[in-house]
Amino acid sequence: MGKNIEVVVIGGGYAGVMAANRLTQRDDVTVTVINPRPVFVPRLRLHQLVGGTHDAVVDYREVLAEGVRLVVDSAAHIDAPGRSVTLTAGGTVGYDYLIYAVGSDSAGPHVPGAAEFAHPIATLEAARRARSVLWDTPATTPVTVVGGGPSGIETAAELAEQGRAVTLICGGELGPYLHPRARRTARKYLAGLGADILEGPGASVTAVTPEAVELADGRTVASRITIWTVGFGVPDLAARSGLRTDATGRLLTSETLTSVDDERIVAAGDSSAPSDLPFRMSAYAAGCLGAHAADTVLNRIAGRAAAPIDLSFPAMCISFGRGAGIFQLAHKDDTAMGLYFTGPVGRKLKEISCAASVAHLVTEARKPGSHSWPKDGKHRPRLLQAARDLPATPAAEDTGIPVAALGDR
Repeated sequence: MGKNIEVVVIGGGYAGVMAANRLTQRDDVTVTVINPRPVFVPRLRLHQLVGGTHDAVVDYREVLAEGVRLVVDSAAHIDAPGRSVTLTAGGTVGYDYLIYAVGSDSAGPHVPGAAEFAHPIATLEAARRARSVLWDTPATTPVTVVGGGPSGIETAAELAEQGRAVTLICGGELGPYLHPRARRTARKYLAGLGADILEGPGASVTAVTPEAVELADGRTVASRITIWTVGFGVPDLAARSGLRTDATGRLLTSETLTSVDDERIVAAGDSSAPSDLPFRMSAYAAGCLGAHAADTVLNRIAGRAAAPIDLSFPAMCISFGRGAGIFQLAHKDDTAMGLYFTGPVGRKLKEISCAASVAHLVTEARKPGSHSWPKDGKHRPRLLQAARDLPATPAAEDTGIPVAALGDR
C-alpha cells in the first residue's frame, strides 16, 4: 500500500476552499487546510456585516469536503527545501505539494492619521470592529467612507440606507470599472439614499483626524467615524519564506500558477501573480484560480503537463443597500459593456452572485472536479506578449510553450 500524497493549502478563503475540495478527486491525496479562523468568511458580505444586515460567516462543515483536515492556525514560515510549514502556535505540517492561497487585505494606509483614526473593513475582525464602533455612536454621527470602488460604494450605501449621515470620498472617479451610463446610475442611487459623494483628484485624502478628513484641495470633511476601503495588500509569508514575489508581495508564478522557485508550490487567488500579471481581485477569480491550482497539482501527480490558466470575466456587480444594484456585464477582457441591469433586477443578480460564490464551493465539495468557468484564449496571451516582448521566461518554460506561441493561439 503506497503512502498518501500530502497536499497542504494555506488559506481557507474562496481560492483555498475550492482548491482543497477539488483535490479530493483522488483517493490517495490527503488534504490539509491551514486557516487562522474556524469559520469561512464570504468577503462579499463584509460591507453587510458593517451595516448589520449579514454576519459574513459560514461554518466550514458546509463548504469543505468531507475528509479535508482543517488546522486553525496561521502559517509562520514555509520551508520549501524541507517541504514543511511552520505554524504560529508551534509545530510543523509536512507536504508533498503546497497551495498558497493566503488571500489579501487592505494595505496599511500611508495617509497621516489613517492608521490611527480610520477603520479598515477588509477582514472579518476589522469589519466587526467597525461595526462595533458604529453601534456605539448615534445615527446622526457623521461617517466618511474613503474609496470609490465596490467596497466603498456598498458600505456607504448600506449605512446611508439606515439613515446615517454618510460622505463617500472617491479621490478619483466613482466606480471606475462601471460603464459611464452605469456610473451615472450609481450616483443617482447613492444620492437617493442620502449619501454625499466627493469625486476627483481634489477629493484625495491627505490626512485623517479623530473628527475630520482633510482633502487635497484644502477642504475638511467632518467625520467622527472614518471607514477605509482603499488599498490592497497581501500577507508577507512568501517573501519571509524566501520565495520570489511581485512588488505587492504576491507569489510570482508561471501561467500554470506554479511558483517560479519551486514546482511543488502552486498559488491561487489574490496572493498569486502569474507572469507578474495578476488577475483582478474578486471572489469569482479566486474560486477559478483555486480550481486551476488544484488541477495543476493533480496533473503533476498524474505525470501530465500542467495547463496555463485561461479565465475571462463575465460581469461585476455592486449593491446599493437592500433595494437596488447594478449588474455590469463585461467583455471577456474584463472591460465594461454598455449593457447592465439596475434596480431590483440588478440587486437580485448581485444577491445571486454572492450566494453562488459559496454554492460553488459546496457543489465542488460534493462533486469534486465539477467547477468550470468561462474561458477566453485570446486576451491574456496578448497581455503576455505585450508585457514580455516575446522573450522566453520561467513562466513560459513551465508550460512547455513559449510566450510567443501562447500569444498566437
